[in-house]
Amino acid sequence: QVQLVESGGGLVQTGGSLRLSCAASGRTFSSYAMSWFRQAPGKEREFVASVSRSGKSTLYVDDVKGRFTISRDNAKNTVYLQMNSLKPEDTAVYYCAAGSLPYASASHNQPDYWGKGTQVTVSS
Repeated sequence: QVQLVESGGGLVQTGGSLRLSCAASGRTFSSYAMSWFRQAPGKEREFVASVSRSGKSTLYVDDVKGRFTISRDNAKNTVYLQMNSLKPEDTAVYYCAAGSLPYASASHNQPDYWGKGTQVTVSS
C-alpha cells in the first residue's frame, strides 16, 4: 500500500512558477514509476508527466514540454513537478500517481495509487 500526499499548489499569475511535491509512504517508493495528472473544471483527468523508477527517464504531454520538469528523490520518497511559464489553461487540480507499469506507459494505463490532489490556479 502506498499513500501519496501532494503539496505546493496555489494561486499564481500568468508566467509565474510553482513547484509541486508529492510525498509517498512506504519503503517501496523506488519500485514505482511516478506520474502527475491534472483535471480542469468540466474536463477529464489528463496525463501531464511521468518519471522512471530511477529518475533517469521522463515523459511529458506536448502542452507542458519545455515548461514543466518532473523529478524524484528516492531517498526522500518524493516526486516533484516544477512548473514554469504557467498559463491560465494550466489551471487544474494536480494529482500524483504511482504505477507498477513502466513510466512510458503511464499516459494510457491506470496507476495503482492516487493522491487526493492539489489545486493550481493561474490568473490572467
